[in-house]
Amino acid sequence: MKIRAPAKINLRLRIVGKRADGYHELDTIMVPVSLYDIIEIRQMRRITSRQSEIPVLIEIRCNHPEVPSGRENIAYRAAELLMRKSKIRQPVVIHIKKNIPVGAGLGGGSTDAAAVLIGLNRIWKLRLSVRQLERLALQLGADVPFFIRAKPARARGIGEKLRLLPKARRRWLVLIYPGFPVATAWVYRNLSLKLTKVGVNTSIATPLESLDKLDKLLINDLEQVTVRRYPEIDRAKSLLFQAGAAGVLMSGSGSSVFGVFKSKRLAAQAFRQMRHEEGVQAFLVHVLN
Repeated sequence: MKIRAPAKINLRLRIVGKRADGYHELDTIMVPVSLYDIIEIRQMRRITSRQSEIPVLIEIRCNHPEVPSGRENIAYRAAELLMRKSKIRQPVVIHIKKNIPVGAGLGGGSTDAAAVLIGLNRIWKLRLSVRQLERLALQLGADVPFFIRAKPARARGIGEKLRLLPKARRRWLVLIYPGFPVATAWVYRNLSLKLTKVGVNTSIATPLESLDKLDKLLINDLEQVTVRRYPEIDRAKSLLFQAGAAGVLMSGSGSSVFGVFKSKRLAAQAFRQMRHEEGVQAFLVHVLN
């Protein structure tokens, strides 16, 4: 079975508090975009470890050298979690074709994990509902439940309280990955509480409906922290503005940034320009519903 696992961007990300357990309370608007990892799941009679002759139940194979293959991989843990819940001991090989940059704030690992949950639920005919899959997904990470439905949503709490939003208009975007990952944990450790805004109202009914209101929508409280250490992110934003973007923002904790364009033609023109910029990787995408 093959599944396309989409990336996401944060159109808005506000930090509204900090919990006693150290996690930050978020209020964010996420939308999926048309940049995909490809997840292929195959059932096997037997899998033997490459290091020994010991049979294993889960094997991760990936075309990206920086993606781990063991329990450090969230897709591995997703398969392991569903095996425990279902009590199924069927060996599986999971191939991950990475197209979403690693450590880019685009949810690459989370979307892979959600795809594994969805895929194994179908393959093993477990008939778990979307709600049940979302509850399992939360055990893997705060962003993972969003990717079970992969529809525009407002997320609160640590990201697990999801409310679906009306269909977003098919806006065209250019994503820029500046060539390096950013560790989310580092960003939150260095977030000063004085940067937080308590009681923020992010009740945007339909994201990206009106480009005239982009300045009120595109806000990311993590951007100041990340840009202080990685000024290349500011340079990427400037490139998109110069190319005609109506609005630009860093996604998640970085390192990627995105520009929103008024039309597909303008976005495609900017994308062709960005492809020639040294040290960055550009993607032409649109918002998914």
